[in-house]
Amino acid sequence: MTKASAYDYIIIGTGSAGCVLANRLSEDSDSRVLVLEAGRRDDTWKIHMPAALTYNLMDKKYNWYYSTEEQKHLNNRKMYWPRGKVWGGGSALNAMVYIRGHAFDYDRWVQEGAEGWSYAEILPYFRKAETRQVGGNAYHGDSGPLHVHTGDFPNPLFSAFIDAGKQAGYPYTEDMNGYQQEGFGVMDMTIRDGKRWSTAQAYLRPALERPNLTAEVGAHVTRILFEGQRAVGVEYIQDGQTVQVRAEREVILSGGAINSPQTLLLSGVGPADELQALGIKVVADRPGVGQNLQDHLEIYIQQACKKPITLFDSTKMHKQVAWGVEWFLTKKGWCSTTHLEAGGFIRTEAGVKHPDIQYHFLPGLVNDHGRDQGDCHAFQAHVGPMRPTSRGYIKLRSADPFEYPEIQPNYLETERDLWEMRQSIKLTREIFAQSALDNFRGHEIQPGEKVQSDAEIDDFIRRRADSAYHPSCSCKMGSANDPMAVVDSNGKVFGVEGLRVVDASIMPSIVSGNLNAPTIMMAEKLSDAIRGRKPLPPSDAPVWVHPHWQTEQR
Repeated sequence: MTKASAYDYIIIGTGSAGCVLANRLSEDSDSRVLVLEAGRRDDTWKIHMPAALTYNLMDKKYNWYYSTEEQKHLNNRKMYWPRGKVWGGGSALNAMVYIRGHAFDYDRWVQEGAEGWSYAEILPYFRKAETRQVGGNAYHGDSGPLHVHTGDFPNPLFSAFIDAGKQAGYPYTEDMNGYQQEGFGVMDMTIRDGKRWSTAQAYLRPALERPNLTAEVGAHVTRILFEGQRAVGVEYIQDGQTVQVRAEREVILSGGAINSPQTLLLSGVGPADELQALGIKVVADRPGVGQNLQDHLEIYIQQACKKPITLFDSTKMHKQVAWGVEWFLTKKGWCSTTHLEAGGFIRTEAGVKHPDIQYHFLPGLVNDHGRDQGDCHAFQAHVGPMRPTSRGYIKLRSADPFEYPEIQPNYLETERDLWEMRQSIKLTREIFAQSALDNFRGHEIQPGEKVQSDAEIDDFIRRRADSAYHPSCSCKMGSANDPMAVVDSNGKVFGVEGLRVVDASIMPSIVSGNLNAPTIMMAEKLSDAIRGRKPLPPSDAPVWVHPHWQTEQR
């Protein structure tokens, strides 16, 4: 048994939260910080080139490569869940879309027991994290580590899609992360000078020069070490050797919605009966660990394009070579973006106060997680509901830390979720039918013009819907009197001492949008809590609400 040195803080995971924590906690020169990553460094151009994102989605070298259990309501399909196993975590694999969710999501968190997480209280941390290329304001930062680029690629399909949304009766929004989320517009992306700007680039790498920060790779954590009810260290396996290292102040779990509950369960924190059945000594009986799992489900609506202006050219080798050389030399051109530059947020029906459907628009075809890029010029909308009512769970299969856990999201378990998916398709078809797309629109590829009835649409959903890669909420934050809450409003695990969870797993409920930006914000906010700092002063920036939301869908 190799015995390593002691540290003040041990952070498990270098994802969107872990990199932020490593940077912020090591700003205090008297704090010794260790950050552990089971995967490897982000040392491949495939991560840093924005247009190459699909390579990493299907590469086990940088990816945990998870799959769910069979989904009863999706034709018993097992759904693929890629998760980052690399510096930067999900921020090194994702589509680089920078979306914060809606202000009302965070106000809802407060109602769900997460005191101190209202929109007014969290907006300053979004601003602290960010440098927005087009400039800061009451909603955006101009001096943070996370550089954000607003889409400006000159493909006419982006503006045509936005115009089609406006023609369908929806508003235009200049900034989905500012005053008004609702509507169609250009999206922000975590890209800087044509390169992916992951949390590894933004937070971890700049901090590695500090003598008080140690970063280990290939370090697979097997359990958290306890003395009584206090977390005192971590055990991990690296290069075949078992290592134990001590934490003098805190152990911080930042493994994400799958690995964080898995590690808690392996360490004896979770439902006592389940742990005892696996022979795991119970440290704290917390029935909520692994429960409340949530994810966004989406579907692709695909339309042939009459003009050769789509990503179909990227399937041709001579184009790949030319565009790749341009990027390597200049960091500009077709490879400097993910081409998900236009999007939108709308409401499914009157009476819904803030958007519950999200759009990502792509001037090309992508199927099967990027392995199939189609056989013609076409465009597609990635569309799906934002606040599903179905709930799932993460459970251990055994006490073996190397065996993947049981992942059960229970997609479309409720009728409401199915209705919202169906509504997403109907509303998208209406948008695609607008005159702004007349010069581009060919035949409908998917679902296909023969799919019209609710039963036919539902069948298409069950065959083709897929994860938007947003697992969350499996170690939810809540009040002390909530038996299913896993952590308090400062990320401290109930029932033990010296242990926090800081990542998307502690969201009480999923936000209305992508999860990378909110996770970074949460880590910024909880870094202050861990360091004993006063929270930043709350914001008074206003939020737009459709004036007739109670009676109008748009």
